[in-house]
Amino acid sequence: MPDSPIRVVAIEQQVRPLFAAGRFEEAEAILRPYLASGSGPLVLWKLLAAAIRPQGRIEETRAIQEMLVAHAPGDYPARFDLAETLLLLGEFKRGWREYHYRYSLAHTTQIERKVQRPRWDGRAIPGKTLLIHDEQGFGDTFQFMRLLPMAKARSGARIVLQINEETLSLAQRTTGFDDIVVRGTLPPPFDMHCEMMSLPMALGLSMQDLPGPMPYFSADPQRVEQWQQRLADLPRPLVALVWAGRPTHFNDANRSLALAQLAPLGGTGATFISIQKGPAAAQADSLPQGMSIHSLSDEIADFEDTAAILSIADLLISVDSSPVHLAGALGRPTWVMLPSVPDWRWLLERPDTPWYPHTRLFRQGTRGNWSEVITRIAAELAQFCKR
Repeated sequence: MPDSPIRVVAIEQQVRPLFAAGRFEEAEAILRPYLASGSGPLVLWKLLAAAIRPQGRIEETRAIQEMLVAHAPGDYPARFDLAETLLLLGEFKRGWREYHYRYSLAHTTQIERKVQRPRWDGRAIPGKTLLIHDEQGFGDTFQFMRLLPMAKARSGARIVLQINEETLSLAQRTTGFDDIVVRGTLPPPFDMHCEMMSLPMALGLSMQDLPGPMPYFSADPQRVEQWQQRLADLPRPLVALVWAGRPTHFNDANRSLALAQLAPLGGTGATFISIQKGPAAAQADSLPQGMSIHSLSDEIADFEDTAAILSIADLLISVDSSPVHLAGALGRPTWVMLPSVPDWRWLLERPDTPWYPHTRLFRQGTRGNWSEVITRIAAELAQFCKR
């Protein structure tokens, strides 16, 4: 007999704190006996998937998520969880389709835009106007801007791009649109619309379509000249550092680290410049022993400054954050420090990424172990500095 609702709630209250503490093995041990028969409340199966996915058991996670979607197709959060797993496994076709359910979640209602026009599905619409609008983080915008020329060619439409103000000037130097407006302002009349991260579904984006023409971003020449003068006296190679993402990101604890953890990089011979923004930038005021960093954080006014610095630097070493995607779109050499189970866009195991040909991935071998990642990067960086 299935556990009563009261018992299920009690179990959930028992394992949720373990999730928050990263004690996933303990959470799994609590859940397993209730599901040993192969049946049980769907909520417990969902909790089990949440317990084993961070442990790196992705295929097992996928099997549970497939079962959940089959039994409750209207459970949109479950469908979104499956989407992220499919995309992580590189199964783009169905992954993009399930990713559509990202706007049916409690935490995404604030960014969903209700548009009173049909969503574009990839068909040719010559003579019509298609509004493409950004939707999520800056990194997402940088990553998916590459698809605008493909959307224009496929649709045959007049493309209006609506984009956040912070990335407007960068976007203006790209291609694939006929008009550009800032988010929050009224766009010209349009016939259909598409969120930027729904373009892969509409276009049927496959691994073979990546990376597309590179680079698709360029830095402002005037800013580049200003930063070249600013950095002219620093010895090469110049290595830009970002060690923490946005602290409000739901997965920030899994992807960010402290500057002190990068101390082993100090003896490699590189000249480090910090382009870290946010609260973590203050860590450059008290450097780890043996490490010298020129902090540019307070001088960086916007993404145009960041793009110019990345165009001058020889390398970016960063956690998974928006500068990685900006550097990738600029075609700049980038090394990314990734947790053992990364965000879906980095796939699994491979040391490179189809999205950015000049980007290398340094993955945790065991969950939470950044020291092994940094040791590998230090060895590689020492060789890089000898070139």
